[in-house]
Amino acid sequence: MGLACRLIPCLDTDGERVVKGVRFQNLRDAGDPAELAARYDHEGADELVVLDIAASRDHRPTFLSTIERVAEQLAIPLTAGGGVKTVVEARAILRAGADKVTVNTAALTRPTLLSEIAAEFGAQAVVLAIDAKRCGDHWEAFVRGGRETSGRDALEWAAEGAESGAGEILLTSMDRDGTRSGFDCALTSAVASRVRVPVIASGGADKPADFLQVFREGHADAALAASIFHEDVQRLGELKEFLSEQGVVVRRSR
Repeated sequence: MGLACRLIPCLDTDGERVVKGVRFQNLRDAGDPAELAARYDHEGADELVVLDIAASRDHRPTFLSTIERVAEQLAIPLTAGGGVKTVVEARAILRAGADKVTVNTAALTRPTLLSEIAAEFGAQAVVLAIDAKRCGDHWEAFVRGGRETSGRDALEWAAEGAESGAGEILLTSMDRDGTRSGFDCALTSAVASRVRVPVIASGGADKPADFLQVFREGHADAALAASIFHEDVQRLGELKEFLSEQGVVVRRSR
């Protein structure tokens, strides 16, 4: 592992408040996004992700004011998105303070959206979010906040998305999301082997050993988590110390 592995808290929002559920269901309030952003910046997060997880389902624009409030609290890179369908919407998110924009549902409908955003802002600003769920002997990519299957094989879609202009893959295991049963290393490794861009593993984090496993066995470049950070189950500084002791290259906490 040459490059440092990144630890990324995620703020899933309903547009205004942070929410958390299990397998994308039974969402509960988890706090104010700006307050949590300030806390994670102070604790040593490498990056932060804020998503409006109901934007595509409810057909509403991402709440730019939330992105602005979060960005004001950060000295680290911010990735944001939710329901992005056009270059114009991506531009608004970046102007609101994000460094990268995530695209999910709309890209599956129109893959050229990825190349359009990359042409305008660079591939490093384009994050393809893939919500993957095991269906028989393969994983399928789901859309609209995990409510509908796209019918696309998640591994094939990851490869196509990277070729189309995505500079990074945010890969969420719907089977593990919110369960605290560990990352889906098989899924993460399978996607990492198909693309040449960084892969962020998401879904299922519980204990430090889970992060170690997804970096070593899942070949993830970064690991994202929500509830264990929101609920103080795991502190970022302690997690970094553990990973460093195990030989994983991590960035130092400020």
